[in-house]
Amino acid sequence: MAIPEEELVNSIFRGRRYDVAICGAGPVGMTAAALLAARGLDVVVLEQRMTTSDEPKAISIDDEALRVYQQAGIAEAVMRIMVPGTGTQYFGSDNKPLFHARAAVPYRLGYPFKNPFAQPDLERMLLSALREHPRVDVHFGTEVTGVEQDQDSVTISTTGGSVVARYAFGCDGGRSTIRELFGVTMSGRSYADVWLVVDTLGDFHTERFGMHHGDPERPHVIVPGLDGRCRYEFRLFPGEGEPTDTPSFELIEQLLRRYRDITPEQVERAVNYRFNAVVADDWQIGRCFLLGDAAHMMPPFAGQGLNSGIRDAANLSWKIADVLDGRLREGSLHSYQSERSPHAAATVRASERLGRVVMTTSSGLARRRDELVGAALATPAGRTFFEEMRYRPVQQFTDGLVIPGPNVGVPVGQPRAFDTIEKRIDLLDHFLGDGWALIGVDVVDAGEWADASDVATLFDSTAACVPVDEVLPRLSQRVLIDVDGGLNREFDCYRGRFVLLRPDHFVAAAWYPHDTAQVADVLRTWTLRFQASHSIPL
Repeated sequence: MAIPEEELVNSIFRGRRYDVAICGAGPVGMTAAALLAARGLDVVVLEQRMTTSDEPKAISIDDEALRVYQQAGIAEAVMRIMVPGTGTQYFGSDNKPLFHARAAVPYRLGYPFKNPFAQPDLERMLLSALREHPRVDVHFGTEVTGVEQDQDSVTISTTGGSVVARYAFGCDGGRSTIRELFGVTMSGRSYADVWLVVDTLGDFHTERFGMHHGDPERPHVIVPGLDGRCRYEFRLFPGEGEPTDTPSFELIEQLLRRYRDITPEQVERAVNYRFNAVVADDWQIGRCFLLGDAAHMMPPFAGQGLNSGIRDAANLSWKIADVLDGRLREGSLHSYQSERSPHAAATVRASERLGRVVMTTSSGLARRRDELVGAALATPAGRTFFEEMRYRPVQQFTDGLVIPGPNVGVPVGQPRAFDTIEKRIDLLDHFLGDGWALIGVDVVDAGEWADASDVATLFDSTAACVPVDEVLPRLSQRVLIDVDGGLNREFDCYRGRFVLLRPDHFVAAAWYPHDTAQVADVLRTWTLRFQASHSIPL
């Protein structure tokens, strides 16, 4: 049913029509808003709370997320509220270190690997950035009560009136109103284990890494933060507390005693909780999409809850912008779930496994775990597996906006490069920009570049040659030169091929120059600029 025009005009939104309406002003919703606004879209953010949250829920932000914030133009602001982290140290049942898990290649994405922070700081920073952006309206104290959609738009009813947008994002958390309004189910399970989370002030820990203690008598996690903040998480046992209980200071004091003395004033937050391991069965309902905890909830042991939500925003935002700008056909948006859901589900399962193995309360299993890990660490392959976190699911797309092939559907890192146009050294994304990019790796024939110009035109791509040998090709377009081994490392496997990078830095296609015409025909099926001789559906 259409909303009367006078009702729209008289609402708090003044009849303004938006490109995207975002339900939820948590970190994922505001991240999506920042990304969309950076691409020139008009965005409204709706939040039923009266202000940002004071609860420091998420505490770790990774290098992938920081690269996303770079696209939104706010990475430097985020870095001011975090500790540049070095990963996670795991301890055995005897509380002695087993191994330290770090990035396989430090600074590969242009940022520190795994960084402690406080969620309230991030939310305040994001809100400040959005308040300053002319394309974003943020409305707190505005509860969503209904959603209707047709083939062209979404109308969201709220306590402040109705708002119309081309698309809507449900970023409204684990109890998502948007998910409930559409009756979307979730698959997975909830756990009976109860954990106590205590965020403390005035702490002495200065480590730049999280610490996971696999002590079966009391599994626990410690994550130091900025300026004396520190999070402690303890597994509780029967009789020590339920999620509905307010943790007593006596219990907090008892559990922290092995590490520090504490006063009630130094307890910033304390809560008991159970965690879920679930994934939404549908991520897209017409013109509405689910992101973050609305789409997936996972145990905390891999530190990937918020980071997975930021991946959602990074995957979807550029696609929405390209559809509205006429580069992609609307059907391309179906790739959001096909690309993100498998990795989110794999991350949920990996988090469950870490919880079962690292945080086990079985002394026998803990001893056996320590023996197996110790034996593995004595081998080069085992040490690499654990210390480089090879147990984390790899994000690689085999379906969606990719043409499957070797080394396709994977992200390219962000090494430093020298640019022959700007005559200076900077991170790769600075030179390639935030859109599509066509890279010719050791492709130095001007005729082959001319043949590939149609591909570049399809997506308004930046074009650049990357020579992986110590040469400087004489070409009319941009040439990016390796300065420290990083650029060669990222592109060596594509030698002699063109590489089409999507705006989210994933490889959409890689092909030899003699296949350019065939690849171009497939790519045209993704766009509204379709003039191929035959159709290959997405």
